[in-house]
Amino acid sequence: MSKISKFFKGGGSAASKGRGGPSPQEALARLRETEEMLSKKQEYLETRIERELAVARQHGTKNKRAALQALKRKKRYEKQLNQIDGTLSTIEFQREALENSHTNTEVLKNMGYAAQAMKKVHENMDLNKIDDLMQDITEQQDVAQEISDAISNRATFGDEFDEDELMAELEELEQEELNKGMRDVRLPSVPSTSLPSRPASTRKRAEDEDEMKKLAAWAS
Repeated sequence: MSKISKFFKGGGSAASKGRGGPSPQEALARLRETEEMLSKKQEYLETRIERELAVARQHGTKNKRAALQALKRKKRYEKQLNQIDGTLSTIEFQREALENSHTNTEVLKNMGYAAQAMKKVHENMDLNKIDDLMQDITEQQDVAQEISDAISNRATFGDEFDEDELMAELEELEQEELNKGMRDVRLPSVPSTSLPSRPASTRKRAEDEDEMKKLAAWAS
C-alpha cells in the first residue's frame, strides 16, 4: 500500500472517527499537508533530473552505457514529476471546493442566525401600534411647523396708519427745515466808503504817454 493511501485511510484521528467523519477544518488541514509533501517531492525530483542530465552530458560518447542509464533515470523521474503535477492539481481543486463549501455553510449558518434574531425582534412589535405611532409623529410635526410659521411671520402692530399721510407730514417737516436754513443765511453788505482813487504818479505817467503819442503823430 502506498504512503498516500495509508495517509488517507489510516491517518484519521480518533475524534474524527467517533464523529463519523472529519470536520471541514480537519480535511483542509490534511489536504494542505499533502500538498506540502508533494511539493517537497517535486523539488527532489527536479534536482535528480538535473543531476542525471549532467551525468549524461559528462559521459556523452565516451561511456554511452552510463549516459543511457542516466537518461533512463531522468525519464522515470520526469514521469513521476508529471504524475505529482496532476495529483497536486486534483488536490488543489478539491481543497478549493471544500473551502468554498465550508464558506457557504458558514454564510448560510450566519444568515440563519440573523433571520432568527430578526424574527425574535419582530415578535415584540405590533404593526397597529407602529401605524398609530407614525401618525402621532406626523401630527406633531405638522403642529410644530404651524408654530414655527406663526412665530416667523412679521408682526403687523401699528400698520393701520395711512402711509400717504405720513409721507405728506414728512415732506412738510423737510420744507420747514429748508426754509429755516434759508433764513439763517446772511448776504455780504455793500461797503459805505468810496473806492480809492488812482495815485498821482499813475496819473502823471498817463499824461506823459499822451504827450508822447501827440508828438509822434505830429512828426509823422
